[in-house]
Amino acid sequence: MNQCSTGDAAASGAMEAMRRFKLADLIIEETAPEFFNALANAYRKRIRPLCLCKDGGLAMYIAQVGDQYIVKRMPMSGGGHDPACPSYEPPDELSGLGVLMGNAIQVDAESGMSALKVAFSLTKIGTRAAPNPGANGSDTVAGDAKKLSLRSVLHYLWHQAELTAWTSRWAGKRHWWNIRWHLIEAAGQMTVKGGPLTETLFVPEPFRAADKAAIEQRRAAALVPALPPKSGPRKLMILVGEVKDFAPTRSGHRLIVKHLPDFPLLLDEGLHGRLQGRFANELSLWEADEASHLMTIATFGLTPAGLAVVEDMALMVVAENWVPYDSAYEKKLVDTLARLRDRSVKGLRYNLPAEQPTAAAMLQSQSQPVALYVVPPSADDAYDGALQELITSRPEIGAWIWRTADGEMPPLPFR
Repeated sequence: MNQCSTGDAAASGAMEAMRRFKLADLIIEETAPEFFNALANAYRKRIRPLCLCKDGGLAMYIAQVGDQYIVKRMPMSGGGHDPACPSYEPPDELSGLGVLMGNAIQVDAESGMSALKVAFSLTKIGTRAAPNPGANGSDTVAGDAKKLSLRSVLHYLWHQAELTAWTSRWAGKRHWWNIRWHLIEAAGQMTVKGGPLTETLFVPEPFRAADKAAIEQRRAAALVPALPPKSGPRKLMILVGEVKDFAPTRSGHRLIVKHLPDFPLLLDEGLHGRLQGRFANELSLWEADEASHLMTIATFGLTPAGLAVVEDMALMVVAENWVPYDSAYEKKLVDTLARLRDRSVKGLRYNLPAEQPTAAAMLQSQSQPVALYVVPPSADDAYDGALQELITSRPEIGAWIWRTADGEMPPLPFR
């Protein structure tokens, strides 16, 4: 039997508000028993659903992922939805996404596909990666609006999979199996280097010892693109997974990824050293909180002997509920938001440097959405000026500011 869901909130396995859709002449609530069949029928007939969170409705589309049908908002339409609607999306310019849209990320308004321009290589010649002007290794390409760094691709996947959204109604309902499902679903709406991202992306499935043989067989099939050819450049794949450990070897390190037992990925000493320097903040935050997860995105290939070798990688730390954060201050904000029934969306930096202000998060299930800004202790007059410009640019959105140098976090705004 086909299954249907409303994808803009499904990333957490729960819905925070009932929605109504118009499918041709039919107006139906998503909780109605007949909704699943109505959505499948609308997909077959190519009927575009309307979200009725506002008068007149807002056009959406239905995507098929496996045996499921998902209602998705149209590209760049999230700001038009009611702030209480799960399809509402904070303005791109309040996060690092704004400068990338139309440049490094080009969205087709009809299909909803995002074409990603990336600053890292997905091929390898001999023992060195293929030349890629502008690439900056494991480092974020700070301020670059034309290409995505590895970390920025991970941010965009997390954002599009709606893993940045949270409400306390979802507590205990996020697990690796649905994290993985929504990452793959989001990747299905993206292309990189001219091809589908799903053909390059590898996200390990939850490991169960009882299914070990079958899981390893599926993994081997998924990694066929990374096998070295008889001649010519070798293709690299992109891994997204949770770091379990970095273990020293005779000449480098092994990356141990959760749900990939007996499948280490090798790092040379140079890459490991750069990783320790560039992502020292993420590694420290991970060490400081046992409930947090350290996520990695890495390009890798297979040697003729079947060993997986990492070419480049980046890290991102996420809280227990899988919402990302960049500092101990943001961690406190994320933990506080996790206890609220109001829906929040975490902002991400993408390629932006730390000196440029962005909204740390958005409280959106209110008549007026509120952007939450966390000002670091190192902020100077230039930072404050840029912050005021950012706030003034969106007068319809409220602003809450925590100046961390002044003391403890102030109370959050409530209705």
